[in-house]
Amino acid sequence: MPSFHHGPVEISYLDTQGSGEPIVLVHGFGSTKEVNWVNPGWVETLTRAGRRVIALDNRGHGESAKLYKPEQYDRADMAEDVRALMDHLRIERADVMGYSMGARITTNLAIAHQDRMRSAILGGIGVRLVTGGGLPEPIAQALETDEPGEITDVQGIMFRRFADQTKSDRLALAACLRGGGPALTRAEVATIKIPVLIAVGTKDTIAGSPQELSALIPGSQVLAIPDRDHMIAVGDKVYKSGVAKFLQERP
Repeated sequence: MPSFHHGPVEISYLDTQGSGEPIVLVHGFGSTKEVNWVNPGWVETLTRAGRRVIALDNRGHGESAKLYKPEQYDRADMAEDVRALMDHLRIERADVMGYSMGARITTNLAIAHQDRMRSAILGGIGVRLVTGGGLPEPIAQALETDEPGEITDVQGIMFRRFADQTKSDRLALAACLRGGGPALTRAEVATIKIPVLIAVGTKDTIAGSPQELSALIPGSQVLAIPDRDHMIAVGDKVYKSGVAKFLQERP
């Protein structure tokens, strides 16, 4: 996969190099561009729809640089990685879709560089974008332990299994989880004026209410993904068809 440097941080990415309108995909915590976007069929779906699809591995994930200090994972800095990738590829404006942590990064990008975005698609995040921080500390501890059999926290077990399955750098992920920077405020998200789609599974217990978040972002839309939780909503056909409709209809 190609890569570039944003300052000292090497970022790996894929680019279908199509001639259509670009869309940039930003994966969630503990995932990768392949796990979040290639394997569930997003890259193929969007490419067939005539899109130029770009997806990156966030710092600390996949084939990108691994960092081990929480302060190196401020979501605003991670949003600048996305902006730097667009600069690297000479993309002036793009639709941007993020899932979970990727949706937090996408929101930071929209606040800082709204002029670079045609729209934002926020998957797997609701009102916890402004009312809660990231994932709880027991997940970081579960990632750090050398004795996975001793993990008792339910979410910790889930994320540790996911990290082991994807062969992730667990210490980098723990630092990423403890980072994040200051929480976004209601006033900040209210400044977003581009078209926004908020897509959350109806059984998602992590995201928070998408309707409450939509009430804070002028003109935003909500897409409910029926009977899907946080982990399995990613590749759902309702999610894909809803995004396709949104992209087709957005100004």
